[in-house]
Amino acid sequence: MDIQDVDRREVLRYLGYRGQEADGAVAAMVEQSMAELWEAATPRHLYREYPLSLGEDYRIDGGCFEARSRNLWGNLKDCDQIIVFAATLGCGADHLIQKYSRLQMSRAVVMQAAAAAMIEEYCDQVCTVIKSEYEAKGRYLRPRFSPGYGDFPLECQGMLLEALEAGKRIGIKLTDSLLMMPSKSVSAVMGASRKPYRCDVKGCEACAKTDCPYRR
Repeated sequence: MDIQDVDRREVLRYLGYRGQEADGAVAAMVEQSMAELWEAATPRHLYREYPLSLGEDYRIDGGCFEARSRNLWGNLKDCDQIIVFAATLGCGADHLIQKYSRLQMSRAVVMQAAAAAMIEEYCDQVCTVIKSEYEAKGRYLRPRFSPGYGDFPLECQGMLLEALEAGKRIGIKLTDSLLMMPSKSVSAVMGASRKPYRCDVKGCEACAKTDCPYRR
């Protein structure tokens, strides 16, 4: 991933800009924040295959987790396998945000938005490579779907991270309130099918929380 790959419009969306252009001062702060984050971040990821079984009443057995979710069940229809995925920007990004929370709150807010856009871009690029690898084997991946999207229980997050040994391998841990640390981390599942399926729907479009202020 290159720093220029991160969509500045996404950073502004996280800052609450909707169809608006940022003024020069905000745009400059975004670029400065991106540059600092780029130096501090250490992006890493993991993924692993598991068998998938879809049952009645939207019940899902993903090998390393079980859940009932209408939204995820629909996402995984026609799949017989899942890819469990996790990624993080590392502790450096968190430390930088915490530093500016003490020194300059406006910069900390921009850092938060820039880091959110950065981890999403990193995930998108990694998942594009994974999709290409699977398509070469005649397997087609569905868009990634994270615990907390729609009705996919957030409680499943711990099971996904445990299955990947994410704490030991890339340092992602879960707090008692089910928040990931480092905070700029992602866990997700992707269905794998032998049926071609072309769709790049991302999180907002897959999520039923229509009142979210950060929705596209």
